[in-house]
Amino acid sequence: MEFARFLNIPTITPRHNTADITHSVCQVLAEARTDLVLVDEIHLMNLGTIAGDELSDHLKYFTAHLSATFIYAGIDVEHSGLFTGIRGGQIAGRRTLLHTGPFPLGHEWEGLVATMEGTLRLHRHAPNTLTKLHKYLYQRTGGMIGSLSHLVRAAAISAILDGSESVTRRQLHAIHVDHASESAYRASA
Repeated sequence: MEFARFLNIPTITPRHNTADITHSVCQVLAEARTDLVLVDEIHLMNLGTIAGDELSDHLKYFTAHLSATFIYAGIDVEHSGLFTGIRGGQIAGRRTLLHTGPFPLGHEWEGLVATMEGTLRLHRHAPNTLTKLHKYLYQRTGGMIGSLSHLVRAAAISAILDGSESVTRRQLHAIHVDHASESAYRASA
């Protein structure tokens, strides 16, 4: 159902059963020539519930009927129950698990910061300001992309609201990020 809402499929009514909805979703994705489907928060899929079983079946149907690559992202999926039971065994047998973590401080991190900075549309922001602060940003975020995204976005919003239209270290320092990043930053300072 969430796929149908995301795709804004207008023909979905309470009369439609899940097979109708799933077929409509596949049809729209196929017509759009979708070749990549990202599903976040997969660790929330509880295979111990009817809803979790149904979601698992829908995802299996989608992967069988679409010529798209499916990427599932989640936290601690090995211990979430995603790979337990009959359906979980099928999921585990059809997927490759990649462990991710914080970016290391280096060229990739600096490139990520530069890419995020390149998306800013602030009228007075000097190019490479954030890139020059990549080490500071690493200290503040522990190399976590979500923390960096929050920090840069919040600083950009602050720059718009205060009229400066430019992100500075001072603004970045005033922004609070997640507890884990804040704790690590305080411990390293």
